[in-house]
Amino acid sequence: MLSRNKPTAARQSATRIASEQIYDNVDAVSALYERAEHEMPRGQRGIERIVAGIGRPLFLVAYVVLVAGWISGNLVARAMGAEVLDAPPFFWLQGFVTASSLLTTIVILIAQNRQSRLAERRAHLDLQVNVLSESKIAKVIALLEELRRDSPAIRDRVDNVAEAMQLPADPELVSRSLDEKTKPPL
Repeated sequence: MLSRNKPTAARQSATRIASEQIYDNVDAVSALYERAEHEMPRGQRGIERIVAGIGRPLFLVAYVVLVAGWISGNLVARAMGAEVLDAPPFFWLQGFVTASSLLTTIVILIAQNRQSRLAERRAHLDLQVNVLSESKIAKVIALLEELRRDSPAIRDRVDNVAEAMQLPADPELVSRSLDEKTKPPL
C-alpha cells in the first residue's frame, strides 16, 4: 500500500513543479507583452485605439448607414424641391469617402508597422530560444552517449544517429538549405 502512495506523491510533486514552470513561462511572456505596451508612445496608443474601432463590424455598419443616409437625404430633398447640399454625383460625399479612406489606410499602416516590429522581435526571441534549446539537447545527447560508453552494464556500440545528433545544428547551413528548397520558380 505504501509503494502505491510514493508514485502518486512523486507524480503530484512533478505535476506541481511542471505547473510552476508553466506559470513562470506564462508570466515571462506576459511581462514581454506588458513591456511592449508600456513602451508604446501615447500617439501610437491613440492610433491603436482608432484601428481597434475601425476593425469592428459596427464601424462598417455606421459607415454604410452614413453614406446611404447622405445619398438618400440629398435625393429626397431634391425630389421635394428643397435645397440640395450635395447633388448627384455627390461631389462632397466622394471627397469625404476619399479622405476617410486615405486616413484609414494611413492609420492602419502605422499600426501594422508597429505590429510587424513586435512580430520580428518575437521571431528573433523564438530563434534565440530555439538555438539555445538545440544546443542543450545536443549536450544532453552527448552526455547520454558518454554515460552509455562508460557504463559497464550497457553494451557499447556505435550509434551513428546519436553521434550526428551530438553536433549542434549550423543555422547558416539550415538557412542556405531552406533558401535552396524554397526558391520560387523563375
